[in-house]
Amino acid sequence: AINIDNKTIDNMSKEEEEEMNIKNKLFEYIDAHQTSYIDRLAEAVAIPSISAELPDSLPDINRMMEWTVNHIQRLGGKVETRQNPAATTERALPPILLGEFGNGDPQKKTVCVYGHLDVQPAALEDGWDSDPFVLTERDGQLFARGSTDDKGPALAWLWVVEAHQNLGLELPVNIKIIYEGLEEDGSDGLVETIQMEANKFLKNVDFFCISDNYWLGKNKPCLTYGLRGLAYFVLTVQGCQNDLHSGVLGGSVHEAMTDLIKLMSTLVESGTGKILVEGVMDDVAPLTAEEEALYESIDFDPEAFAQENKITHGKLLHNNDKKGVLLGRWKYPTLSLHGLEGAFSGAGAKTVIPATVKGKFSLRLVPDQDPEKINALVQDHLQKEFSKLSSPNAMSVNMLHGSKAWLSSPKHPNYQAAAAAIQKVFGMEPDYTREGGSIPITNAMEDATGMNVLLLPIGACDDMAHSQNEKFNISNLMNGTKVMALYLHELAKIEGPKPSDCRCQPLLTLTDEELMIPGAFMKGFRCKCVM
Repeated sequence: AINIDNKTIDNMSKEEEEEMNIKNKLFEYIDAHQTSYIDRLAEAVAIPSISAELPDSLPDINRMMEWTVNHIQRLGGKVETRQNPAATTERALPPILLGEFGNGDPQKKTVCVYGHLDVQPAALEDGWDSDPFVLTERDGQLFARGSTDDKGPALAWLWVVEAHQNLGLELPVNIKIIYEGLEEDGSDGLVETIQMEANKFLKNVDFFCISDNYWLGKNKPCLTYGLRGLAYFVLTVQGCQNDLHSGVLGGSVHEAMTDLIKLMSTLVESGTGKILVEGVMDDVAPLTAEEEALYESIDFDPEAFAQENKITHGKLLHNNDKKGVLLGRWKYPTLSLHGLEGAFSGAGAKTVIPATVKGKFSLRLVPDQDPEKINALVQDHLQKEFSKLSSPNAMSVNMLHGSKAWLSSPKHPNYQAAAAAIQKVFGMEPDYTREGGSIPITNAMEDATGMNVLLLPIGACDDMAHSQNEKFNISNLMNGTKVMALYLHELAKIEGPKPSDCRCQPLLTLTDEELMIPGAFMKGFRCKCVM
């Protein structure tokens, strides 16, 4: 008897044998079409859809959208490009693509996948080893801008649909797609679109899946269940109306730069990273024993992490302790100083006293911090510190934008479906990770629909997204496509009613004690409604 997935064919049920056959067919098909997937990715990355260079790049972003529309239509999917609600007559923006596959069977679960088709700027002279818009294979790696962020993972969903069609396999779930062309430049109009479509295009969506982040390491897959939020500030100090000569006026005026540097130094402690703004830590959710246990088994090497990120001295905060470093990156807030505006920063020497200077800094937020409360705390802190200077200069601080942290539950059936798919592709359980960065669309999707969002990373930690020589491992492309395919089948196996049919209000159906449990309320799974 042949042993597969710890079972022999002899003792498999009919359903298990059919499941194994589907898996084998999909894997064989995907493996046989590697060259086709690489060729199509080459076509996609050749389109320089750089959202940061609007309006000049708008034709290229629109061309990328049209390329994708043609592929969806070729596969028989429904697709439309919606006008971006943030566009104006003075500011044209690329559309938002809404696609759909499946027969619309109301008894089937529906998953909505998200990806972005725009990319960061790139040029050969920036330090690339090859043309960033020509897919170049070296040692099993595909180098190009957008290869891993996010064209490779985003378009892989189409190859999964194609595999089912060409094998004569019915899609086990309905699939809806949201592709945008502005993610790298703020996703203007996307949140509004999600809100407008909550009771239309997204009305029957039961699960969301996003593949726009990365493994923690190079070899072990992971699922991401948390993201930090953001509060970004600009601190401005004005001392005079125009720049002054330091030889003529130095020693006789209150210099704006001196005030600014002093104020910036009161925000965060050097050497420890401790946030010095009083009250910031008050709303940080406590670390539960259950979550702390997740950190013990995570595959992470702090020394290798320091080396990969080119930290020359190799020293990290928390004494290079694995759990300490990961908690610092994911679980707790941070405050980072980003730069100065208005001060001389060119080569050579310029003896100027700048008239107005701006310091830029941000806080990465965690549950249960609120950006507006953080704004009030920062404002109060800087006003108090500025008053200590007895300076006649003008000081102001503005929060440019803020977003809340996002936190899901690894126990949600959406996550368990992805974990089962990973087990069948890689033969191992994934790590459950959080990210230090922000993906605001996660909150927007959950807030608008109440449905769970899964972050399913496909790329590896060293893919160099946003940097020179961005790449996508061929192995990640192929195995990631297999995971996506099996994930759909694992979703279909989830028992119970469609989560989108749930009309529970958690505050009315769960006790206070139940609501205190992380992930206590899951529409369609831990609810008490009658459907």
